[in-house]
Amino acid sequence: MNLSLFDQFASPQLIGIPLIIIAISLPAALILSTNKQLANNRPTTLQSWLKIMFTKQLLLPLSSKGRKWAAILTSLMMFLTTANLLGLLPYTFTPTTQLSLNMSLAAPMWLATVLTGLKNQPTLTLGHLLPEGTPTPLIPALILIETISLFIRPLALGVRLTANLVAGHLLIQLISMATITIMSTLPTVATLTFLILLLLSLLELAVALIQAFVFTLLLSLYLQENT
Repeated sequence: MNLSLFDQFASPQLIGIPLIIIAISLPAALILSTNKQLANNRPTTLQSWLKIMFTKQLLLPLSSKGRKWAAILTSLMMFLTTANLLGLLPYTFTPTTQLSLNMSLAAPMWLATVLTGLKNQPTLTLGHLLPEGTPTPLIPALILIETISLFIRPLALGVRLTANLVAGHLLIQLISMATITIMSTLPTVATLTFLILLLLSLLELAVALIQAFVFTLLLSLYLQENT
C-alpha cells in the first residue's frame, strides 16, 4: 500500500531509458514563440503578457547589474511552471517531485549569486555574516550561525519545492482512492469526498503556480543581496 502510493514519484523508464529526459524537455515545447512569418494569436499574446508581468515583479527590487539575470530567471520560472502544471494531468510524471532535479536547479543558481557577490562586492557580501553592532563575545557564534544559514539556502529551496508538490499529489491520490473505495457502500460520503477532491485539485493548481514563482523570487532576493 505504502509502496504503491509513492510509485507515482518513481522515474519511469522505457527500454532502460529514463523518461524524465522527455518530461524535462517537453515544457520547452509548450512555450510559444513569435516570429515575422506568423501573426500573434491569443495564446502567444497572453503568454507574453504573463512573462512580462512576472519579469517586472522579479526584477523590480534588483539593481541594474542584477537585471542582467532577467533571461535566466524568467526561463527558470517558465520551466518550473510548465513542469508543475504538466504533472497535474492524469498518467503523467512530475519532474519537480524529484529532489535531485530541484537541487540541481537550486544549488548552481544559489552558488552563482554568491560568487557574483564575492566578485563584485566582497566586503559587503562577507559583511552579511556579521551584522553591525554585534557584541564581541557573540561574534564567533554568530558567524557560524550565519554561515550555516547561508549554506542551507539551496537545500531549503529544493526541499520546499519537492515537499509541497509531493504532499499535494499524495493527498489527491489518497482522497481519490477513498472516493473509489466507498462509492458503492456510502455514495453520499463518496460525493462529499469527490467535492473535496475537486477543491484540492484547484488548490494544487495554485500551489504549482505559486511554488514556481516563490522558487524564482527567493533566488532573485539572494541575487539582490549580492549585487
